[in-house]
Amino acid sequence: MFMPKSVAVVVSMACTASFAGTFTFGLWGDMPYAKNKDAAWTQSVIQSIDSSDVAFSIFDGDIKDGSSACTNEVFAQAKNTFNGMKAPVVYVPGDNEWTDCHRKNNGGWNNLERLDTLRKVMFEQPVSFGQRKMKLEHQDAPFVENTRFTRDAIVFVQVNVPGSNNNRVLDQKDCTKKSARTWADCEADNAEYAVRNVAVNRWITGAFEQALAQKAKGVVITLQADPGFDLPETEEHDEAKATGWNRAESGYKDLMETVISQTQKFKGQVLFVHGDTHVFKLDKPLHQPLNLLPNFTRLQTFGSPNNHWVHVSVDTKRPEVFTIRPVMVEHK
Repeated sequence: MFMPKSVAVVVSMACTASFAGTFTFGLWGDMPYAKNKDAAWTQSVIQSIDSSDVAFSIFDGDIKDGSSACTNEVFAQAKNTFNGMKAPVVYVPGDNEWTDCHRKNNGGWNNLERLDTLRKVMFEQPVSFGQRKMKLEHQDAPFVENTRFTRDAIVFVQVNVPGSNNNRVLDQKDCTKKSARTWADCEADNAEYAVRNVAVNRWITGAFEQALAQKAKGVVITLQADPGFDLPETEEHDEAKATGWNRAESGYKDLMETVISQTQKFKGQVLFVHGDTHVFKLDKPLHQPLNLLPNFTRLQTFGSPNNHWVHVSVDTKRPEVFTIRPVMVEHK
């Protein structure tokens, strides 16, 4: 495992010709899923990204589906795929890679052992994947999967915040449902969540501090989990006020409070990217529909069986900074 001894100097490789303040990048994730037999379609997505003008792409988690075995071969296959792509690929862990590996249909693994293996295998070097690579700043061990880099006045921060409530276990039923875990395992999961939760919030706060110091025009935050922006209106919840992340049992409450407080201090644009739900969505969900946080935009990426990707153009001279276009890939 790559273990940084000090904060690295972030150097982004110029991957495409562009003038200062303008570049493009891609966003994708939640593919391929063996249960959906979409490996060929995922390859079409890769070919589409490879033939585009993107300087790099970010994969926001889930290199396999949630009902298949969590073997080391899954990591090897993902590395091979990412390294075969022309432009740099920045990988963000998903829940199917480690959080959910305790499930019996995943092989009943110890999910904390899978996290340790993920860190060793997928983050062994201080660079991205891809035929062309770029340097990444990694958080100190053991949290080396949390990364950052800067490109043309935009700070990119990637964090290990997976689905399944961020590996936070609520009770005995939650612990053992369809699972090989014992309560002792779940207590260990909650201890892991508590420590990583602090590290993630510290890493995000540091990215915003870096953005302020550099007078950056934007911050892009990428994670896998859908933290729960949307809840339907019920008798108990007004749809203009209801969210999932601000409930006491949510594993994303601290994360979102950090993101909100840091966004409020930042004059530039904040693009919050996540996968997990597999449906493309672009909106401004904070704080509520009737009380917007105007410089915060949520981008939810596609995922299996809807295998497409998202193209983002950056122009720091424009007030909105980010122009977002879904790329629909034909399924052959």
